[in-house]
Amino acid sequence: MTTEAQKKLREDIRNIAIIAHVDHGKTTLVDKMLQQGGAVHARGEALDRVMDSNDLERERGITILAKNTSVHYKNYKINIVDTPGHADFSGEVERTLKMVDGVLLLVDAFEGPMPQTKFVLKKSLELHLNPIVVINKIDRPDARAAEVADLVTDLFLELDEEGDQLDFPIVYASAKAGISKLQLDDPESDLSPLFETILEKVIPPPGDEDAPFQMLISSLEYDNFVGRISLGRIDRGRIKFGEQVVLVQKDGKSIPGKVTRLIGYEGLKNVELKEAKAGDIIGIAGLDDAQIGETLCDPESPDALPAIAIGEPTISMNFMVNTSPFAGIEGKYVTSRNLRDRLFRELRSNVALKVEETESTDAFKVSGRGELHLSILIETMRREGYEFAVSRPTVIFKTIDGKKHEPFEHLTLDLEDAYVGAVMEGLGRRKGELQNMGSSHGGNTRLEFEIPSRGLVGYRSEFLTMSRGTGIMNYNFSSYRPYKGEIPARTKGALIAMEKGEAVTFSLHNLQPRGTLFIGHGAKVYEGMVIGEHSRASDLVVNACKKKNLTNMRSSGADEALTLTPPRKMELETSIAFLSDDELLEVTPESIRIRKRYLTELERKRASKK
Repeated sequence: MTTEAQKKLREDIRNIAIIAHVDHGKTTLVDKMLQQGGAVHARGEALDRVMDSNDLERERGITILAKNTSVHYKNYKINIVDTPGHADFSGEVERTLKMVDGVLLLVDAFEGPMPQTKFVLKKSLELHLNPIVVINKIDRPDARAAEVADLVTDLFLELDEEGDQLDFPIVYASAKAGISKLQLDDPESDLSPLFETILEKVIPPPGDEDAPFQMLISSLEYDNFVGRISLGRIDRGRIKFGEQVVLVQKDGKSIPGKVTRLIGYEGLKNVELKEAKAGDIIGIAGLDDAQIGETLCDPESPDALPAIAIGEPTISMNFMVNTSPFAGIEGKYVTSRNLRDRLFRELRSNVALKVEETESTDAFKVSGRGELHLSILIETMRREGYEFAVSRPTVIFKTIDGKKHEPFEHLTLDLEDAYVGAVMEGLGRRKGELQNMGSSHGGNTRLEFEIPSRGLVGYRSEFLTMSRGTGIMNYNFSSYRPYKGEIPARTKGALIAMEKGEAVTFSLHNLQPRGTLFIGHGAKVYEGMVIGEHSRASDLVVNACKKKNLTNMRSSGADEALTLTPPRKMELETSIAFLSDDELLEVTPESIRIRKRYLTELERKRASKK
């Protein structure tokens, strides 16, 4: 782009991304901005986490997919891009930030900056995006807004290597109440102080409207009627509905195409556009070969923009056809062709994912940025009607300078002081190294560790048990480092069903002293299915279907009611965490079952000898 073109700005537009940790109020703030910006005010629609439109996002309270919306304030249009707060979805983050010129960093007035906040903020500072800090939830009884402001400054000092982005404005807000202020003692008003700060501090998008059209594809959507839709911000020029464009691929090859649909974002809905200009965030349909990181250009001037760099996967799992005795009963899509088509279709938009064929036509190696990244894909697929099995997650090793290296995570834990000793001891066994131990606030301590990614597989459930469910755990990828040696695997064995049938109370009652059960009365089981955790390190084959023998003899206590301890509820993440190398997780739209890779006792003995 020429120097002259860079001077030309779209003064009527501001493009911002919102960065926040899980549950710091980001989506609530967007709701209130939409309301006060008139996006839904005129129609009187109710607003409740409109940006978390995905069912999984609403259930888990996290943002998974980056999404666009816009509000109008005075004579300005403010495009808002909602970014995921979790490092496992960094593929969404890295490309989303290419579309904006500024970021709102949202921080809880009590918790302060958190590790996921740090990850996304670092990415935005590397791109030299103007930051605005919003300290939210100032109406909390335990709020410490002034102290949190100092912690944010410390975070910027740590991340901003050049020191040229330390002059950032701070806005104090309560998203729930829909208020903001520039000083804590200012009178309460609406979100006008926040809107004014955005207009003043975020630079308008650069770009020459009269130059040849050019747009970097930052995201992809798919529509059953128009096909693939390429999303991005127009870097220069203008585009009209029906015009000819050219797609410049990463290898330099050019593919011609035509704009069959031009989409803009107004409030909560997509709108059809006749024309869009430099600075606008739009969607273009008509190029089914488009990929993220490629450039759409004017046919007369096919200049490619620098491609988007996406972080590499660090963890992988095998997705395979379900071969259990219950295969095909609950699922709609069960064949290897169904599984293959769905996984490769996911690559259209999930750029941080990698899918590879294996020697078996019934299994595929799927690599992602973390356990959560892959578990969200598994949950999405089962809700769509897919039935399949997955293996235990394994980390992806690298050879650097002839030595074996593995991925490390920066782990941050917030927990009550009483549990600090036990947690530190447990992480020591998993090769974790303590980096920082923060001072106690209200009986809580913050611990920071550097730990191999292997050490975190299955750790979340152990941590919640150790902290009695009160601890908060967050982590993000740090770097590849030399291999740290063996980490002890699961310390307890499994209770394995010996026959197919229906579990009965009589048998389960007798099995309770042997360990923790995952099933209750009436559950359908099959040979080789894991029905509980053994209290010892070895596996134990048990009969869960054996009924009480009926005799004509009467004994003391014969009529006493048998009571069962409620079984441990195994959700998707806890089931993945429980898996050992010789086990698989059977996933169907209705059930999640843990099973042995080899179902019969004889097959398992043969496999162990090999």
